[in-house]
Amino acid sequence: MTLLVQLAEAVAAGTIEVVDLTAPLSHETPILHLPEPFNNTVQFSLREISRYDERGPAWYWNDIVTGEHVGTHFDAPVHWITGRDGEDVSQVAPRRLIGPAVVLDASERAAQDPDHLLQVEDVREWESKYGPLPEGGWLLYRTGWDARAGDQAAFLNANETGPHSPGFSVECAKWLAEETPLQGIGVETVGTDAGAAHSFDPPFPCHSSMLGAGKYGLTQLRNLDRLPARGAVLIAAPLPIVRGSGSPARVLALVEH
Repeated sequence: MTLLVQLAEAVAAGTIEVVDLTAPLSHETPILHLPEPFNNTVQFSLREISRYDERGPAWYWNDIVTGEHVGTHFDAPVHWITGRDGEDVSQVAPRRLIGPAVVLDASERAAQDPDHLLQVEDVREWESKYGPLPEGGWLLYRTGWDARAGDQAAFLNANETGPHSPGFSVECAKWLAEETPLQGIGVETVGTDAGAAHSFDPPFPCHSSMLGAGKYGLTQLRNLDRLPARGAVLIAAPLPIVRGSGSPARVLALVEH
């Protein structure tokens, strides 16, 4: 029996669970809000073409209106100025959309401090318990932020000083990008960077470092609490948009029971 047949049978039998890490995509999906004078993305919406009526008696379909970086989405290197000569989303090799995933849980600390930043020593501590970060893998950063996803205001968590949500320190982002074998990071928040990352030096260090190194980002994930610290396999499926800086994505994890 081949490995692929064994995999298919294990999925059918439920000994390998398929966990959906994707947030539902609708007009209520929270989106990033940049201050003036910067332009912002549009919210997701459906524009009905026909629905079993005179416009099309036997079929229902819609046009969709959305931005590349709305909801659970994939960041390609070309999304950031440091990766401007890198891949667009259509150029990402399919084999790089599948890889081992590890989960680092900082949800208790983020509950106490919404501006909590992951540090290099936090990842080193995780490695001392669970082993080295996987080659070609994904680090998924669990903060519990997905519990806020049904409320735009709570999800962005902004006040007069700007948004407040957890993320990565400048040093950690640079280290993950340049000194680890990871191919990407995934978060539950609206973007891979902390809410206050506009004030960091450099600003938005995850975008700057990870995408500049030809690595990837996944955002607005959910159900990370259903994954083990180590052992899951992640599948990310963005649309292959030519010249696209990113895409809404269906993100799945395979977990063995």
